[in-house]
Amino acid sequence: MEKRNYILPFIMLAVFETVAVTLWLTKDNLFYLFNFSYIGISISLGMFLYIRKYKYARRIVQLLVGLYMLIYLGVICNENMQIEGFWYYLFTGVFEAATIHYAVAKIFGPLLFGRGWCGYACWTAMILDFLPYKVPAQPRKKIGWIRYITFAASLIFVAALFLAKAGNMERIMFWAFVIGNIAYYGVGIALAFAFKDNRAFCKYICPITVFLKPMSYFAMIRVTCDKEKCVSCGKCKKVCPMNVNVTDNSRNRENGTECILCMECVRNCPKNAL
Repeated sequence: MEKRNYILPFIMLAVFETVAVTLWLTKDNLFYLFNFSYIGISISLGMFLYIRKYKYARRIVQLLVGLYMLIYLGVICNENMQIEGFWYYLFTGVFEAATIHYAVAKIFGPLLFGRGWCGYACWTAMILDFLPYKVPAQPRKKIGWIRYITFAASLIFVAALFLAKAGNMERIMFWAFVIGNIAYYGVGIALAFAFKDNRAFCKYICPITVFLKPMSYFAMIRVTCDKEKCVSCGKCKKVCPMNVNVTDNSRNRENGTECILCMECVRNCPKNAL
């Protein structure tokens, strides 16, 4: 890697610090300074380790950010960081917690870093990536429509609670977070073994991708191919956990909105064409 690439971690840190300071000052809450600074430092550390060619750089970021959001924000702080929490705060008209998280990581953030959330911060994928099927053993299945059902189900669930004027909503949201995560892990692990693909849950079931996919189409940070160096060996597509055709530089490339920036294609390219 060229030395100039070391500036990238600092740029990413600057982006997150800008968000951290802005939210801290506008919301008058020191938590946002800590929250986004921690995430920015974690991601920047991972980028630095990747540039240093450390094999487990991405996994370190996944654990630092994923466990923080799952254990600290979710379990200790009782915040539902799943999509149900987003709907809950949206319906109550409060721009806090899950709504800010979704705005930064899953709605507007992907315009910059695509589905980087899925590769570096998702606590569901954090566990699934420990499973043995890191490279898909079978062709991609045409059942991605299921994600729209889970997306609609989450919306209907929260809407029904509001329509029924359910009491103690905060507690219901907490248990929805706990039970939802157990269900996600159970289904995700089962699908991984059934399809021999760690990321089967991400491809077919995860409701968050309904937000991520359209915004990721316009992502500024994306893997591109130097056609002069490429020898069309096909290794990049073979090792891609999301079946992205990274040799095609167009926005319409196969599974282009699925790229999680894991950089396995870059790492395995024999000609450094990516």
